[in-house]
Amino acid sequence: MNAHTQMPEGFAAKMMALLDHIEYRRIQTGEDFGEIERLRYRAYKAADVLPVGAASLIDDIDFDDHAYVFGVYYFEQLVSTIRLHYVTPDHPVAQSSGVFPDAIDDFLEAGLTLIDPARFAVEPQVAAELPVLPYITLRPSIVAAAYFKADRVLQHVRPHHAAFYKRVFYADTIVDRRMTEIYGLELTLLATNTHTVGRKLLQRYPFFDSGLHERRLMFGQESQHMLPSLTVLPSARLVAAGHIPGAVAGVDY
Repeated sequence: MNAHTQMPEGFAAKMMALLDHIEYRRIQTGEDFGEIERLRYRAYKAADVLPVGAASLIDDIDFDDHAYVFGVYYFEQLVSTIRLHYVTPDHPVAQSSGVFPDAIDDFLEAGLTLIDPARFAVEPQVAAELPVLPYITLRPSIVAAAYFKADRVLQHVRPHHAAFYKRVFYADTIVDRRMTEIYGLELTLLATNTHTVGRKLLQRYPFFDSGLHERRLMFGQESQHMLPSLTVLPSARLVAAGHIPGAVAGVDY
């Protein structure tokens, strides 16, 4: 039986039910960016990873043509945020390049395209109440990989977080660890090969899957001409129920 012809059980089912109360919003207005900046500050301060000497937690590449900033809303409350960059040989802007330039250059020189998640931040007061927020917040990186048919999804993270990305996203270590001046701590670079593990990832975690309409709303250029802070509802449950095709059933990976 196909993995999407019945609802998943256990953890996946709980995550699918949680998505019923989640909204993703593209952040495009100054007011909304102000709210995102305050959330980033609270999250980084709580984790003791505030950038050294940073005057603002909103930077120029938040507004890059290939940048997509999302707020994640739970029962209409902003609980987390993430920024994604679609990185190509013709458009090499990437947060990861600041720490791992050689590795990113190697990917791009090989003609690969990348999804580079950055500025991951979770509301400290909600993190303990909703420990699965990392899955929900990182979900757009998988939706982006399906939409853009990207070759890799990057993860530049603290070394003690690497096990999570290896377990959940089947990520490979690209650079073991490197000290960063901006944060004063070590980071490691990992990457998920969408061609080799994309299908397996979506079958194991069906709540990461998405329908074409959701992908277009999140990342299609036409959404830039719609109303600010476009709200996108996750479509994973519709995919799991077989009502619409998902990435795992198509050729996105």
